[in-house]
Amino acid sequence: MLDLDAELLHQPLTEVTDWLAELTADTGATGATRILDLGAGTGAGTLALLRRFPDATATAVDMSAGMLERVRAKADAAGYGERVRTVEADLDGDWPELGPVDLAWSAAALHHVADPDDALRRLRKTIRPGGLFALVEIDGLPSFLPEDLGLGEPGLERRCRAVVAARLAEELPYLGADWAPILGRAGFEVLPERRFAVELTSPLPADVARYAQLVLARNRERIGEQLDPADRAVLDALIDGPGEENVLRRKDLVVRAERRVWVARNV
Repeated sequence: MLDLDAELLHQPLTEVTDWLAELTADTGATGATRILDLGAGTGAGTLALLRRFPDATATAVDMSAGMLERVRAKADAAGYGERVRTVEADLDGDWPELGPVDLAWSAAALHHVADPDDALRRLRKTIRPGGLFALVEIDGLPSFLPEDLGLGEPGLERRCRAVVAARLAEELPYLGADWAPILGRAGFEVLPERRFAVELTSPLPADVARYAQLVLARNRERIGEQLDPADRAVLDALIDGPGEENVLRRKDLVVRAERRVWVARNV
């Protein structure tokens, strides 16, 4: 899922790294040379930053050894193996020595941390004076479906997203938070927030239908029992129905997603 998300929704990643290159231009002709990726996952952010900053080395931190293995494999395949160090660490636990760095990055990870204030205070100590931290967060789940599916009551995806959002608000209280005041409390100077939107329409990349199926299946697992039976039946048909209603065969999918980005300077 993480790899599909990065592959299909790569445009905001490119736009954000371009913005960071502008902001870090005062560190030299190629910008930042020491980069830290917190909660690196499978390495989409790490590799995007290394592409954008060709003189940089990066430290990718994640609590999953399996994820870090994939980061190393991707870096080797891209020819970046010698430029990447991986560190297995839990951001809610003890931090190893990670700095000093010119640029720190975290994408869709900090909302999982139990105490973001503490994590950001520790992060600030790893960033050199004048260095930057880029925090990228999702603004809700991606959407794919038309309002009227031609079966069931219109608005199924909207209703599902509302139920998922309520569930996630209980499980992950910092998901969807305004990070500007939290960054400010940690001592950062916060730049104005930016939003980066994606809309993919026909002709769609080949993997979009599979991506939609995975997202809907995860939603079905997460909130299926909270839906009324009619909505649950339509969702099942979308995920694995035998006919044209199945998202793998639908011709009316449109992918919409949005990212929120805060950039903060260590002053």
